[in-house]
Amino acid sequence: MYLSTLAELALGSRLKALSDQFYAAADEVYRACGASIESRWFPVLRYLWGNGPGTVGEVAAAIGQTHSAVSQLVDKLDAAGMVRRERDPQDGRRSVLVLTDQARKALGALGPIWQAIRRGVSASLGEDGGRLLAALAACEEALKERPIVPAILAEHAALLAQPLEIVPYEPALAGDFYRLNVQWLERYFGVEDIDRQMLGDPERYVLAPGGALLFARMGGQAIGTCALLQEAPGVYELSKMCVDDSYQGLGVGRKLLDAAIAEFHRRGGRELFLESNSKLRTALRMYEQVGFELQPGVRPGSHYQRSDVYMVYRAPAERLAG
Repeated sequence: MYLSTLAELALGSRLKALSDQFYAAADEVYRACGASIESRWFPVLRYLWGNGPGTVGEVAAAIGQTHSAVSQLVDKLDAAGMVRRERDPQDGRRSVLVLTDQARKALGALGPIWQAIRRGVSASLGEDGGRLLAALAACEEALKERPIVPAILAEHAALLAQPLEIVPYEPALAGDFYRLNVQWLERYFGVEDIDRQMLGDPERYVLAPGGALLFARMGGQAIGTCALLQEAPGVYELSKMCVDDSYQGLGVGRKLLDAAIAEFHRRGGRELFLESNSKLRTALRMYEQVGFELQPGVRPGSHYQRSDVYMVYRAPAERLAG
């Protein structure tokens, strides 16, 4: 399942999908058993049935929903003849929610259905069901003690406060060169044989022929990389540029690109080119901003099946002279 691969990022979406599935199952059971109730009504009706009249605020606090959500649901229950609003006999300034006789009659007949739901869920989920209920209870308590929004914002601030550094290759980074590139290639295209060869042994296929490898690092973790491949004396290809998905939007790619161009100049390079794909529009705009110019057609003798863009770098002074 795709959402499971996103882990914490999709927690709300996965819980919403499960919630919808359980709601739909309960509604189907109610219909099959001839019960005049909807699953989404259950929390409010069950609370009022067990605790007596209460305000919207009291119900919302008890069932963990917002005041607005409960108020909207009460409007539907009122229209369905299940709940009515009455003045609180002890405080005429506020209203309380009261079950109607219709609701009490409907709820009074649901005991066997609720028991069947308990048993059916247990039979379907097995021990996982019990663990899920325990995990939900633990999650609810944890969120009371440690609200999630401040925790996320604190982590975001800490992330942005970490310095970004561009560092050259060292043997300990070989695995990161492979990991980052495979992650990027599998997301957009697929890994070709030439990729596997280079990624598996960068010292042999990048460094030994006179190229260079650069890495972007934050908090000691490699989050991006790129390579300068020397095709001939003074002729370099910008290649294997990628940034970890989790760090997109921090300007990492641009800093890597600037560092690669600076390394090209430091080496006295006379030609720098790259091959890319037309669907990578954001990356192509970035290349154009630093001086890469689109060439007609693909590069003669291109090694990559995915390449349909060929660009050549011209330094600012060259562009002005031109």
